[in-house]
Amino acid sequence: MINLVKNIVLLCLLVGLAVWCRKRWNVWFHNAPEAPYRPLMEPGRVLLTLADDERSRFVTWQCDSVYRPSWLELAQLPDGDTLHIDAQGEVFASRSGRAAYYQVRLDSLAEAARYAYRVVTDGKASRWFSFEVHPSGDRPFAFLYIGDVQDTLQGETNRFLRQAVSRHPDCEFTLCGGDLVERPTDSYWGEAFRNIDSISQYMPFVTVTGNHDYFKGICQRIERRFDLVFPYFETTSTDDNRVQTLTYANAQIFLLDSERRPHKLWQQRKWLRQQLEQSQARWKILVLHHPLYSLKGSNNLVQRWLFDDLVRRYGVDLVLQGHEHAYARMTGHDDEGRATTPVYIVSHCSPKNYRIQFDERFDRFGISCRYYQTVETRDDVLILSAYDVYKHELYDSLRIVKTNAAEPARIEDYGRGIPEYLEYVPRKGNSKDEKFAKRINARKANPAA
Repeated sequence: MINLVKNIVLLCLLVGLAVWCRKRWNVWFHNAPEAPYRPLMEPGRVLLTLADDERSRFVTWQCDSVYRPSWLELAQLPDGDTLHIDAQGEVFASRSGRAAYYQVRLDSLAEAARYAYRVVTDGKASRWFSFEVHPSGDRPFAFLYIGDVQDTLQGETNRFLRQAVSRHPDCEFTLCGGDLVERPTDSYWGEAFRNIDSISQYMPFVTVTGNHDYFKGICQRIERRFDLVFPYFETTSTDDNRVQTLTYANAQIFLLDSERRPHKLWQQRKWLRQQLEQSQARWKILVLHHPLYSLKGSNNLVQRWLFDDLVRRYGVDLVLQGHEHAYARMTGHDDEGRATTPVYIVSHCSPKNYRIQFDERFDRFGISCRYYQTVETRDDVLILSAYDVYKHELYDSLRIVKTNAAEPARIEDYGRGIPEYLEYVPRKGNSKDEKFAKRINARKANPAA
């Protein structure tokens, strides 16, 4: 009788596991097909990004399906000579097409200077663009941060990004927390470039990898196309991990590749520890796609276990994350319970919204909306501000203040007086939506819980 009960229980468990695996199969393993495409026949998809620091840049573009002689023309404004810089090119064949990608690295650019440039392939030239090189060294600066983009907001992503840049003209580059592209297909890459058009040619655009950049499967892989568009990883990647550190003004920014198996993440842990031990930067900022403290319960535990103790041990001030489509901010606390670093931010500007848990460790949430952040350093103060993408109204704000190296950083929270956006309309008959609505109502009734 006991054996019969054991067998029934085992059978039920196996059936349950089989049903669960079937429901999750596409999430884990299905890669959508890529529609056939033709390459651009004029130089296009031009992107300006950082290399290592303020005085270095990469410019990448695409043209034709075979390698053609290509170069970049560069002139320092207002009246510098025009330089002719040969490009490196490579033909990439995806599942349904092929295209030639080109890149030029610009080093030792003059400080506090402005440049004009255009790219040329086989005699066909793009229009002229321009960019600014800011002074290096210990100085204040600001940048724009966005979480997941993935899809357009009914075609409005480019509009709100251009508005964000125009409203915050002091920002010197844009940093993305991964999932810039919905999936690795040419049509989605085209959409991503339309989203950032008129920004990425003038203001350096930097991103980390996200799960949507990888092909699904037991052995995940990322396309060569990603590296051809964002070549700064090629010089610093370690053990096939796309990691990078950018030294910029009074900050150092560490980029991780968090959509990897545990042994790859362990390699990144060793790299990050070495980089943090060597860092002399006043401000340390970590960027990775998967939140170390998940908004959905117990997700991303491997990433937290491998990286969070380094964040706390080596004085990382700010952790910028994406992946879980909502807004949330969590602040560290010292032994006396006072708010201090690290500050963890989760943000996105995708049209998708996720149901989240209202973990009491977090200070602030936002759902059913999209956000972007500005990060500004002023000597001993780092200012983080979050804005909604529609009205560009301030949604969250805090300051990290370091006035005494012997004491923990102090947090000044200016977001407490701004109401949380927690509007949500559950679908009728959907039990998960209804449970989420109940959690939202409990949060509204007791915001400090």
